Amino acid sequence: MKKFSVGILGATGTVGQNYIKLLQDHPWFEIVDVAASPRSAGKTYVEAVKEKWQMPIPIPNKIKDLTVRDVQDFEKIPENLNFVFSAINMPTKEQIKEVEYSYAKKGFPLISNNSAHRWTPDVPMIIGEINHEHVNVIPIQQKNKDFTKGFIVVKPNCSLQSYLTPIYALEQAGYKVEKLIITTLQAVSGAGYPGVPSLDIVDNIVPYINGEEKKTEEEPLKNLGKIGKI
Repeated sequence: MKKFSVGILGATGTVGQNYIKLLQDHPWFEIVDVAASPRSAGKTYVEAVKEKWQMPIPIPNKIKDLTVRDVQDFEKIPENLNFVFSAINMPTKEQIKEVEYSYAKKGFPLISNNSAHRWTPDVPMIIGEINHEHVNVIPIQQKNKDFTKGFIVVKPNCSLQSYLTPIYALEQAGYKVEKLIITTLQAVSGAGYPGVPSLDIVDNIVPYINGEEKKTEEEPLKNLGKIGKI
């Protein structure tokens, strides 16, 4: 089976590293491009990451010598690249949106781990077991944005992924869920590397993460929604 040649945007961060761990021997995907901020551009991946590598495996040999590309240097995108995963971290969500739009505009399907496009109306936010039919929004997005082959799809908030699937299964089985009490605690690693300082977390929890409650209340509405007539 021919593999898709894929790139990872934000490849030096913790989420980008996770993408590399998950995709290194994937039967469908082969990583051919790693992109990050200008300070990492031009270095080999192993030079750019150095001691920041956080995965429980060594940096894969196929990845360590790839040259890191500036995520906004579109002139150096490999010619064989045909799919992109996005884990970029930028000062504002608007900047993330613009970069992801740029890749889609250039014809690349883009799957984003970021929250920036979760409430963009024509960007589907998919949990495969629940709303895979929302991929039917992609042609609408392409028409609206004048994309050719490119498009953007996002995932929901991480905690939502864990509890919405069994709730959906209960609803499908005829058990009406009328009220939920949900508690989420941010992982120590949730802020990325170096995350929460270790001494601050001893005998403690991260008590409040701005925006988590709003995501918990609102994002399921999009995942559980139906595609209306256009």
